[in-house]
Amino acid sequence: MSRIGRMPIAIPAGVEVSIAEGNVVTVKGPKGTLIKTMNPAMNIAVDGSEIHVTRPNDEKLNRSLHGLTRTLVHNMVVGVTDGFTKKLEINGVGYRAQKTGKQLVMSLGYSHPVTVDEIEGITIELIDQNKITIHGIDKQAVGQFAAEVRSKRPPEPYKGKGIKYANEVIRRKVGKTGGKK
Repeated sequence: MSRIGRMPIAIPAGVEVSIAEGNVVTVKGPKGTLIKTMNPAMNIAVDGSEIHVTRPNDEKLNRSLHGLTRTLVHNMVVGVTDGFTKKLEINGVGYRAQKTGKQLVMSLGYSHPVTVDEIEGITIELIDQNKITIHGIDKQAVGQFAAEVRSKRPPEPYKGKGIKYANEVIRRKVGKTGGKK
């Protein structure tokens, strides 16, 4: 049995969870509302202040979906109560970011500024010129948006220049050594 799938999901105060026909899970909380359609093979039930996810049998597909479904529902509950954040850092001489309206404008060593538009459900916050924080209630959307911002100039291994996650460690390379003998 799936260890993760067996764990019940606690519903905090102020959060409403409803399951409609076809396993459409709706979670409403203080930060917003999330709606997601889960696999119809999984059984999702709300028991008082807990959500239980069970599987109908031990087929391989149902075993693999059990823990996944529970984690997706749990992420929805956490998203509408606390939200999710990703922190990015910009490293490099002259590399910086600024926010103009709903756009993030970055100078990343190209001949032109790179702009990224803020999408619905995602907010961009600049701590200073080199630190970007991305907030949202949907974990998948926050991670995807952060990955797209990072892809504008991924960190390179020689000097470490580029956009990296705050907790990411860049493996550095030595580069060329002295001249010919």
